[in-house]
Amino acid sequence: MFPLERAMLPGEELPLRIFEPRYSALVSDCLAMDDPAFGVVLIEAGREVGGGDARSDVGTLAHIAEVADFGDGRYRLNCVMAERIRVVEWQPDHPYPRAAIELWPDEPGEPVGADAIRDIEDKMVALFERIAGARGAEINARDIVAGADAVPDAAMWLYALTTRLPMGQADRYAVLSAPTVAARLAALSEAVETVSALVEFQLSGE
Repeated sequence: MFPLERAMLPGEELPLRIFEPRYSALVSDCLAMDDPAFGVVLIEAGREVGGGDARSDVGTLAHIAEVADFGDGRYRLNCVMAERIRVVEWQPDHPYPRAAIELWPDEPGEPVGADAIRDIEDKMVALFERIAGARGAEINARDIVAGADAVPDAAMWLYALTTRLPMGQADRYAVLSAPTVAARLAALSEAVETVSALVEFQLSGE
């Protein structure tokens, strides 16, 4: 397991520079696998380096797509985030964080149609245009969300849109940990409203 101060979402890429001995051992063990991968979870409190952190129980599998081995335990990785996971039990760090996990696909729920997701896209575009207008910048805000729908299903579409919205880690984690696609839609919609309210508050003080 690799705790980070960021909630990583399926479909994202994760570049890493590895030099700390315990994570060098993690990479070495992973590279011995047929499909080298490790779990990534959000640090909810504490620090990433040196342990003593509080870790979330929902995360994502990071598949190592590219690796450069510089020797002396130093690596440069490019990972692709894929399956969502849930921690069943945290185990003692030996030498790196370990846990028993299970894959956690979306649970059955209310269907989510394209129109509902397009509505969130429209709200995001309006938000980006508001920010650009306040800064006197000219952008095509629709370009920011373009391509998010080039994915196989609604769940991944929502994840892709989430990566385009500047939000706090708690909101990102809420999107990741939503049990159903419908709950993920609601979490992203709430995040858009939160960011919009924050932007309006900041602009009102200028």
